[in-house]
Amino acid sequence: SFFKGYNQFAMLANLKSILHRDCEIETDQSVLVGVSGGVDSLCLLDGLHRLGINLIVAHFDHGLRSNSAADLEFVRTEALKRGSQFFGERADTAAFAHEKRLSIEAAGRELRYSFLFRVAAENGVRAVATAHNADDQVETVLMHLIRGAGLDGLTGMAVRSVPNSWSNSIPLIRPLLGIWRLEIETYCAENNLIFIDDHTNRDLRFFRNRLRHELIPGLESAFDPGFRPRLWQTANLLAADRQVLENLTTQTWEKEFYAVNADGLAFTRAAFNQHPLGLRRRLIRKAIAKLQPGARDVDYAIVHRVIDFCASPPATHQMDIGLGIWLFSEAEAIFMTMNPDQLPAQQWPQMGAEMSGVRVTVAGSEVRLVFEAGWQLTGNKIVDIDHRVASALQNGDEFQVWFDAGEANPEIEVRTRQPGDRFKPLGLNGKSMKLSDFMINEKISARARDRWPLVCLGSDIVWVPGYRLAHPYRVTGDSKHVFQLRVSNKK
Repeated sequence: SFFKGYNQFAMLANLKSILHRDCEIETDQSVLVGVSGGVDSLCLLDGLHRLGINLIVAHFDHGLRSNSAADLEFVRTEALKRGSQFFGERADTAAFAHEKRLSIEAAGRELRYSFLFRVAAENGVRAVATAHNADDQVETVLMHLIRGAGLDGLTGMAVRSVPNSWSNSIPLIRPLLGIWRLEIETYCAENNLIFIDDHTNRDLRFFRNRLRHELIPGLESAFDPGFRPRLWQTANLLAADRQVLENLTTQTWEKEFYAVNADGLAFTRAAFNQHPLGLRRRLIRKAIAKLQPGARDVDYAIVHRVIDFCASPPATHQMDIGLGIWLFSEAEAIFMTMNPDQLPAQQWPQMGAEMSGVRVTVAGSEVRLVFEAGWQLTGNKIVDIDHRVASALQNGDEFQVWFDAGEANPEIEVRTRQPGDRFKPLGLNGKSMKLSDFMINEKISARARDRWPLVCLGSDIVWVPGYRLAHPYRVTGDSKHVFQLRVSNKK
């Protein structure tokens, strides 16, 4: 509840309850606590210590102030007072921000959390704790609202987050998220805790500081003195609703999305497009988070580039959406990848680079050619022609074909496309077209065309596996030499 008085024992009891109920931490477990030396982090350090939790204390020096090295030594002293192990690190945040084209705040956050979780992993702790409080939550939600946000942004920070941007197994916990800053300051005063007063917290050049010192007090004085607790409660309510949607998103993800390699994901376009818009947005955000865990600029425009691409892929069947992520539309699949060159070819037959052309005679024995990724071509001559003619006319498998070779023991060639190739697709009454145009019309993936196997007799393309037989080689009632071919994947 909002601050209406203070009792340090009640606050410690509340902290213990939050640790157990919301953070899933017991007092006999070890926790790494990030301590800046300010009032919030010192309160958290002292409170966790009083509750008997085994603490590792970590301090990150952003190198932004001339006296920042003194802060590190101050926190080291506070850690040692409580018998806790201490880790400190310093980095040039300004240089990192310039190199990565980030704001100072974003760069500092990335460096700080990477350090905390690295130390946590190296020391086998149960969780990483930070000192964000209820006022921080209100400021975060209001900041997201002003900048534009969906449900995730309006829920603010979570008390417990795992997986998170820095670890899939170590939770990030915020035990003070339900405790107000005034309670924290009172706790420190009553327990004679000396803390570092960081003057940058009053620098109005920073957006959050303008919210804290100008906008929120103005809203409370001019409109509603209970603005902060009401906004905090709203975020809490939305967080519960968000969990319902997150469960649905996870269930859908597990059914429909799959990894194609370390840098790529895929899903079926038709299935994706049938979902409500809100679920599609959440699925795309989840996909981007999988490919780019540290990305924090996943805005409305990026998400809707993917939504629009899936609804109606462009003629190029590919798009750079930003953040180093590419989209590809191939047949019924949509690929999201950081490495287009490593997309798999298992979904279609491809001849190996060494197989420029293979000639085989189709006679009484079975033909078998092996391609890449488990694909193969098999075939044989048909003896019972009358029965097979009926089968050929009813064939619904585009990777299986019956054809009239016109001779008893034809030599077929299986090769890749060549410049100037033309094809007479079944259904065009013998009219020919450029093979390249046929492949475009049939939406054969651009990166699959060069190695796609073609079955040929002499200079004629007899069959484009998976798509069409050539009209002159169709089986009719007059056919005398009928052969069956099949392209399949045995993996």
